[in-house]
Amino acid sequence: MFIYAYDNAEPLPREGHEKSTTPMSVSSPNPTQVSAIVPARNEEAVIAACITSLAAQPEITEILVVNDQSKDRTAEIVRQLMQTHPQLRLLETKELPPGWVGKNNAVWLGAREARGEWLLFTDADAVHERSSAAEALATAARENAMMVSFSPEQVMEKWYEKSLIPYVYCRLAHRFSYSDVNDPGKSTAAANGQFLLIRKEVYEAVGGHASIADEVLEDVALAKRVKEAGYRLWFGSGKGFVSVRMYRSFRSMWQGWRKNLYPLMGGTPEAAGREFVRSFVPVYAALIAGITAWGFMQSVPTAIGVFAASLVVILIIDDGELKKNQFRTRLVWYSILGRLLYAGVLLASYRSYRRGRLAWKGREYPVGTHRASK
Repeated sequence: MFIYAYDNAEPLPREGHEKSTTPMSVSSPNPTQVSAIVPARNEEAVIAACITSLAAQPEITEILVVNDQSKDRTAEIVRQLMQTHPQLRLLETKELPPGWVGKNNAVWLGAREARGEWLLFTDADAVHERSSAAEALATAARENAMMVSFSPEQVMEKWYEKSLIPYVYCRLAHRFSYSDVNDPGKSTAAANGQFLLIRKEVYEAVGGHASIADEVLEDVALAKRVKEAGYRLWFGSGKGFVSVRMYRSFRSMWQGWRKNLYPLMGGTPEAAGREFVRSFVPVYAALIAGITAWGFMQSVPTAIGVFAASLVVILIIDDGELKKNQFRTRLVWYSILGRLLYAGVLLASYRSYRRGRLAWKGREYPVGTHRASK
């Protein structure tokens, strides 16, 4: 298994964002490159699986779990695992500094303690395959990238997950296409904080999480800073390398997307309005078509038939989107409900930002921290 390291991390030319045609040199295999940083706040249900999956990878020589004032057994579980995983360390945050989002403070603390040439930021609910770090490093070398981020495969078990999450990710694919993000000539920048690998010297050069302390959408904000500084990004599917079950209850899913969705979709009333129209209006129009058919024909079977035919058209469109974004096609049967949930949580997210306060994991943030992340 080969590990790649760059001899330097010079930014790309700013003028025109020209692509470099000369690849950066690659050093000999070095198994001491990656420091994994895992922020953890009340993660007792998932932290062990995450740590175990990271510890199985020889490329990851240290794992820094930053316990962010958890009130459950998170720290205890980590201490138990430290007995069998010598590369594992436990850090503790103190009181949250003014102007900081909790996750940003935690990962910044971990990054300052990290000794690796590369920093891998990952969430406590992520489960990594044995090749995930090696694949990310190989991608960085191949693409001459200073940041590599995988969008994890989404594990969905309950009906509400299967309804909302695929629809959200299909919409995100329109806003942040991999091709646009990976094109240094375009300003589009994005990353997924569930798996984000960055060269440490580049992280420090752009100011790290201290430069985006108040950003709730810290992964996208960091990607923007990296790309604006002239470094290359690579963003792509993490299917086969990392998986995540984001939310384990309807309540946590609703709260999470209420925090995330409005800024992810543009953060303006106009952008939110367009998304609402795309998701809700086709279903509403199908209902109106059925009611109209009943009004003209006075036939319940005809009205039901028109309504059903209209829904079939929507399902065909959604099926195409699911296939394009590598979701199982049988999830299409949840797509109508997914559209309605999406419209509802988008409206709730908009209202939260209009009120000026965001709540997440027992903390409140002012709207000044106006972007979001899991």
